Amino acid sequence: MKKLLTAIAFIGMTCAGLGHAAEKTVRIGTEGAYAPFNYTDASGQLKGFEIDLAMALCEEMKVKCVLVQQDWDGMIPALLAKKYDAIMASMAITEERKQKVDFSDKYYNVPSKFVHKKGSGIQDVSPEALKGKTVGVQRGTIQDNYLTELYEKKGVRITRYGTQEEANLDLTAGRVDLLFADSVALSDGFLKTDAGKGYEFVGPDFTDPKWFGSGVGVAVRKGDNELREAFNKAITAVRASGKYDEIAKKYFDFDIYGK
Repeated sequence: MKKLLTAIAFIGMTCAGLGHAAEKTVRIGTEGAYAPFNYTDASGQLKGFEIDLAMALCEEMKVKCVLVQQDWDGMIPALLAKKYDAIMASMAITEERKQKVDFSDKYYNVPSKFVHKKGSGIQDVSPEALKGKTVGVQRGTIQDNYLTELYEKKGVRITRYGTQEEANLDLTAGRVDLLFADSVALSDGFLKTDAGKGYEFVGPDFTDPKWFGSGVGVAVRKGDNELREAFNKAITAVRASGKYDEIAKKYFDFDIYGK
């Protein structure tokens, strides 16, 4: 898939916290198709909780921040190819991903859930109960991995999409029976929109760390300890100062940081 690597530069700060150069630029990869965490508005500008948080973290680190928009499928390969220095794209911290990249401390943690059409008759979302049903999921996500390992072999059909927005559209078009994704992306990015009227969550929260990780963190290249620790200190600082809560309240009416 052709990679989207449109860099959107923001006014930064003079470097004092990273390295020895007079100014440091940190390039952050994000998707821009995962509302309310990262998305593009009508004018094509990147918006969302992670976008605002990235700017706050860069300000705390006193660096110039550049956001680079990248398709989800190529997120880690582009990091390893040094097309940017870090990823802030709702990437869960999992043991599998830790084999390829290093992570900062978490900056949010929410469960995964299924969504279906009201009145569909689906109540049980176990693999056995969903045999013959079709579930839409974003390709390469922790939810995709979970469905592939535990549901597909039980006769559940899995349809994979490049973005969550594409999956949402196919649910409303009747091409899939359910969606499985991050609960906040489903709630704020779909259920609370006009397109999501008539749809609802079904089944329990899915939180098993074996599959869903220990929260979402900033990914950096393995061994880039200076940058990873700079992000850790910045995350701690914005939470202590109240800046994190100020940003979160723009998007959520609950504690997005989680347990």
